[in-house]
Amino acid sequence: MNSSMIRYILGQILKIEGIFMMVPTITGAVYGEKEAFAYLAVGIFCAVFGLVISLKKPSDTVFYLKEGCVATALSWIFLSIFGAMPMFITGEIPNYIDALFETVSGFTTTGASILSDVEALSHASILWRSFTHWIGGMGVLVFLLAIIPMTGGSHMNLMKAESPGPSVGKLVPKVKHTARILYIIYIGMTLLELILLLLGKMNFFEALNAAFGTAGTGGFSFKNDGFASYSPYIRWVVTVFMIMFGINFNAYYLIILGNFRKAFKMEEVRAYLLIIVVATGIIVAQIVKSYTSTFNAITDAAFHVASIITSTGYASTDFNLWPQTSKTILVILMVIGACAGSTGGGIKVSRIIILIKSIRKELRSYIHPKRVSKIIMDEKPLEHEVVRATNVYIVTFTIIYVASVLLISLEGKDLVTNFTSVLATLNNIGPGLEMVGPASNFGHFNYFSKIILTFDMLIGRLELFPLLILFHPSLWKEMISQSRRHKNPVA
Repeated sequence: MNSSMIRYILGQILKIEGIFMMVPTITGAVYGEKEAFAYLAVGIFCAVFGLVISLKKPSDTVFYLKEGCVATALSWIFLSIFGAMPMFITGEIPNYIDALFETVSGFTTTGASILSDVEALSHASILWRSFTHWIGGMGVLVFLLAIIPMTGGSHMNLMKAESPGPSVGKLVPKVKHTARILYIIYIGMTLLELILLLLGKMNFFEALNAAFGTAGTGGFSFKNDGFASYSPYIRWVVTVFMIMFGINFNAYYLIILGNFRKAFKMEEVRAYLLIIVVATGIIVAQIVKSYTSTFNAITDAAFHVASIITSTGYASTDFNLWPQTSKTILVILMVIGACAGSTGGGIKVSRIIILIKSIRKELRSYIHPKRVSKIIMDEKPLEHEVVRATNVYIVTFTIIYVASVLLISLEGKDLVTNFTSVLATLNNIGPGLEMVGPASNFGHFNYFSKIILTFDMLIGRLELFPLLILFHPSLWKEMISQSRRHKNPVA
């Protein structure tokens, strides 16, 4: 276990978080808010603490998948612990568990909130909440890949631990350059959305919050009524960009290279867009009678389908009041999620495709026992390891989901609330149904349930295993043994 490299990465993460906290500090200063001092103080502390623990560069920079998982999990935990401090210090969220829930929801791009009056927050805190979405959307460790020198395939091991999807590939031969390309696309798309929102006469502060939340597919509301009071133009811009940020970023790289045919032939992208169109059509057919015009029904349906399948969680109306079939479709979209390699959450469309093809293959084997067939995706046979990993992921996801529902049911809330609150947090969606619908929040849960749901948000964003590995006994035995060897080198 390369503990010195893990320590070094944690130090770099804290330094970056300290720098990031200057964004709400400057915002607070612009609006003359005293809350800016809390962000400044915590930011300086993070930077200094990070500098101290990363001052000594490790001699061994080789980094395997095990270390990648540990470093990723600890980095997200550290980010959240320190990121929650300013809102707790200012008293805007007086309980630290609530502040931690809110911050984890931000970094994991979940968007589930314990706040009933968002507009009562300072401008500094509102922007920090949205900015955590943007930070967590692409992943802060992906950013680090571009600047930290590592050897022995270490970059790839760190990227595998943080990036969503059944398999993680490189856009170009060097992972460092892949990380840079991903961030260039990410920043470019964020700026484009910001410009289009400003053209729709949205003020700069709100446009920035909306762009950060859409890019990270996070969905923290910065107004108490969500997007209900905004024009159809604004809602359509956000809808289109939610869908765009839910697409595998590999497709955008292919488009940049001019390879449009290959980009649009990606099975996952085509299936993802087809699901959106079909789901929107069914919901429109159900809700159109309750709207003054078909256009408004399409606008709301498309907005919420995009919001839920991409795990953004923005809302423009209370879909908890929609017909049962429409709500059921939204729950199904919560499970499916966006594309792998995007900023969206959920199980991912690619995994659903792999599962369906695995079922078809198994059925063929019953009919033709001697026939040898492989699962083909994007005109290439899938490796058995990818199929196996997908199956293991689904089983693990189901176990964690069932256990979480059981644990929060001890509080005594209704089944639909429990069912969708875990689904909304584990898949990083945000709103659920009933008591956690778009017109409600998660503030009514007790502290035990909030801790369970906070864990679900973290483990869901990290695709289960990087966080689960921290609970493996052999890992701690190895770390304790290594620590003892350092203290007693002769032994």
